[in-house]
Amino acid sequence: MELRDIEIFLTLADELHFGRTAERLHVTQARVSQAIKSQERRIGGALFERTSRAVTLTPLGEQLRDDLGTAYHAIHRGVAKATESARGMTGTVRLGVMGAVGNELREVFDAYRARHPGCDVAVREIHFSEPFAGVRTGDLDLAVLWRPVREADLTEGPVLLTEGRLLAVGTGHELAGRTAVTLEDFGGQTCVGVPPGVPGYWMESMVPARTPGGGPVGRGPVVTTFHEVLHAVSSGLAVSALNEHVVQYYSHPGIVLLPVVDAPPTEWALVWRTDDLHPRARALVDLAAALGPRAYTAPDVAP
Repeated sequence: MELRDIEIFLTLADELHFGRTAERLHVTQARVSQAIKSQERRIGGALFERTSRAVTLTPLGEQLRDDLGTAYHAIHRGVAKATESARGMTGTVRLGVMGAVGNELREVFDAYRARHPGCDVAVREIHFSEPFAGVRTGDLDLAVLWRPVREADLTEGPVLLTEGRLLAVGTGHELAGRTAVTLEDFGGQTCVGVPPGVPGYWMESMVPARTPGGGPVGRGPVVTTFHEVLHAVSSGLAVSALNEHVVQYYSHPGIVLLPVVDAPPTEWALVWRTDDLHPRARALVDLAAALGPRAYTAPDVAP
């Protein structure tokens, strides 16, 4: 199967419309139809169901789409990397960060741009509810995530930033009058919950299921974004562990932020897909390793 025919098949599998496929690939509709028919004859089965109203993939077509898609995108990434390497170090590193964490890394980004004038860093927001999605799909080159990341297909790299932990509670909560808390104070509390797809070990590194003394830590309403966390806490539905930079960048009525004096520091590290690290992204990883982690110092968070 020719590479162009593969491209036509995958585009039609995405668009499910012969006209839009032809327009997107700058070919005639007849060329798209001819390529699909040729592939179906070669394979010996229908790849698409065609009616006057819709085009849908057959089970065989779905299987071929899944099998060919990964290899096709890998070929394009390989060609793009080779092209950019031949031209020198140029382009943009797509970096996923949560909330305001990226603002604490500006010195690293500035140093990278100074060292590689043809390169830039584009910060993209990611959420704790889908921490690894961007690097797995190739939409991101790197992500900044709290440690540990123990995923078979991902690599955890150098730590960029370390910071302390906070417990966010509503103003009417029993702990709201305290100046600080310990991990033992999490016992018996209801913390916000996360969607089932988020690895348990990763969330428990932020909010353990049990206190050091063995007390259970409950899980409450499921949240998917930071602002949903703030709403759940301010409404008195749950409490939440947060990271120390929050006190500087966010203010929300009805919430008290308490330092967790015995919590281990949060370590924010670079993470990438193990089999896919572009040279310009590797240059950012190497620079981060050379600079070492920055320790965040928060202003006073006592109420």
